[in-house]
Amino acid sequence: MPVRDYGEFEHLSFDRRSNGVVLVTLDRPDVLNAANVRMHHEMGEVWAVVDADPDARVAVVTGAGRAFSAGGDLEMIEEMLTDYDALLAQWHDARAVVEKMLDAEKPIVSAINGVAVGAGLAVALLADVSIMGRTARLSDGHARLGVAAGDHAALLWPLLCGMAKAKYYLLTADFVDGPEAERIGLVTRCVPDDEVLSEALAIAGRLAAGSAPAVQWTKRVMNQWLRQALPVFGESVALEMLGFLGPDAREGLAAVRQRRDPLFPSAPPPMS
Repeated sequence: MPVRDYGEFEHLSFDRRSNGVVLVTLDRPDVLNAANVRMHHEMGEVWAVVDADPDARVAVVTGAGRAFSAGGDLEMIEEMLTDYDALLAQWHDARAVVEKMLDAEKPIVSAINGVAVGAGLAVALLADVSIMGRTARLSDGHARLGVAAGDHAALLWPLLCGMAKAKYYLLTADFVDGPEAERIGLVTRCVPDDEVLSEALAIAGRLAAGSAPAVQWTKRVMNQWLRQALPVFGESVALEMLGFLGPDAREGLAAVRQRRDPLFPSAPPPMS
């Protein structure tokens, strides 16, 4: 169901500031802001609510506590492996996060504190301006789980950092720290950890004080580059969901829970 008011969100909190900046906080700090079913849905719905707020000019999104977001929680992934209707719901919500962030009229700034993976990483990098802490780390971990890189990465990473780097990091699921993410162009700026939010808010304040049509229409035309790649995104998220129906994803989830390397059924047996 659509979420139409700030008060209807369960796992996002809001600080609406007098300069027109709305601070949106992913708010499940006890699990490093991992997204359950409700939170994943809210991560797509929030941008239309900000757009509809007449006092809002810019959104800043960050994570509560010591992480931006640890991605999808394991219970949600388990449900996707065993319940076809749940899988279809997550297919819808994964598409909505990307499509609704691209459709948002008002600019979005991300303050990436700590780890950002999975659906949380999509929100962090689809922001129009992304500020990352030096010790923060990013990873698109789909390959580690045994499914295709869906969510956002096939759409976004080649445009941000080039095909060679995008392929490497999406195929290996390696982590990228703040300085390297800035160097290759995945994020706008890397700053000391204790300056991430203040820098993001300062940039948002500058955007909020500017010409609203100029800022919003420039964002709109720049996002046309991403819209041209939406067929790539559509196939990637469909193949991701197809992967959740197979044995590799079940093994990937088991490996995450047991804190070990996966032994994917599709991979050759380990060397004796």
